[in-house]
Amino acid sequence: MTVTISPGGVKGEVSAIASKSHLHRLLICAALSDSPTLLRCEQTQAEDITATINCLSALGARIERKHDGFEITPVDRGRLPDQCVLPCMESGSTLRFMLPIVCALGVSGQFQMYGRLPQRPLAPMDEELTRHGIRLWRTDPETLCCNGKLTPGDYFLPGNISSQYITGLLLALPLLEGESSLSVAEPIESEDYIAMTLQAMEVFGVRHPVNSSRYDIRGRNFSSPGAVDVDGDWSNAAFWLCAGAMPGGNIRLRGLNRASGQGDREICDILTQIGAHISWEGDILNVCEGERRAVEIDAGAIPDLVPVICAVAAVSKGTTVIKNAARLRLKESDRITATAQTLNALGAKVIEQEDGLIVQGVERLSGGVVDGWGDHRIAMMAGVASAACRNPVTITGAQAVKKSYPKFWEKLSALGKEVIMDE
Repeated sequence: MTVTISPGGVKGEVSAIASKSHLHRLLICAALSDSPTLLRCEQTQAEDITATINCLSALGARIERKHDGFEITPVDRGRLPDQCVLPCMESGSTLRFMLPIVCALGVSGQFQMYGRLPQRPLAPMDEELTRHGIRLWRTDPETLCCNGKLTPGDYFLPGNISSQYITGLLLALPLLEGESSLSVAEPIESEDYIAMTLQAMEVFGVRHPVNSSRYDIRGRNFSSPGAVDVDGDWSNAAFWLCAGAMPGGNIRLRGLNRASGQGDREICDILTQIGAHISWEGDILNVCEGERRAVEIDAGAIPDLVPVICAVAAVSKGTTVIKNAARLRLKESDRITATAQTLNALGAKVIEQEDGLIVQGVERLSGGVVDGWGDHRIAMMAGVASAACRNPVTITGAQAVKKSYPKFWEKLSALGKEVIMDE
């Protein structure tokens, strides 16, 4: 798909979609639970969520899409398949969460991976699984196989890796009979995502006592609370909030939880530092442009925010420095390179660093033609950047937004932008 977007600011009201991160975790807890669960949220067709649903369905869960969310009938632990095919598509979260769960259940699995997912790392989680009784191998670059049943015991992970590995083991180890522990070496990055996992599990009656950075885990059942509300997505909402901070921007956003455990709620503090005017009006978050200025950002805990923050920094006075962002090179694209090259093609001045970016602000961007890099966050970043452009922005590969926000271009059009979509 190619999308062409008119220049100029974005104004209007939009509702937050369901949090992909929160929904992944709740779907898994519900599918492992003892009775059906209704997850209440705005319906989503995000490809990453579809991947998790399809993998849980392969294990025997029944997941029905309802107008107000998802109804989950859990896996029957007494009638598990001996083997199954798990279509992870391009979802790193799905693969890293489901692999240890399948191993804990003792099911032989074939994980199908597409796009850049086969190249994204699994170490050192794969080493821990192997150390506890699992055989892992690839039949081809896009198929990862597992066999065996995970044994209880002591597990170890460094903290400066993706928190998805930690989440996968926290979800899987309670499925084992006996006691286990998971020790995570400090420093620990993305702690908010780990906290989100623990909170989701507590909703389903599973609690892990924590001693420093060691989780003591006993075999126990997930227990359904009946119904759960899914948080609005701060990560995807950040694109609208940043659009509000761009030239001519004024956005009203509904459906976000001010007390959410999502780390990307930090976007409010960052935009305030940049100079945007931000206020709450009941459950509506208002953002409009102010006098934008450069900031320095440690991206260790908020890597998903980096591309769209750079779009705002590109038209902010001074030099913005983004550091501690090396993990962005291992996403759906190399997001450090993709962010720099995309914004520069639109007239920005961005310098790529080994673990970050330096953005020298300019008054306006020029516009032009860019590629979506097969990455939803890069395509959406380019859409937000159009607000600061003198000329239209054309994005090839714009269908990348289907991974997390399939209706993004329609929502952008509803906010006053002319958006021409060519399938």
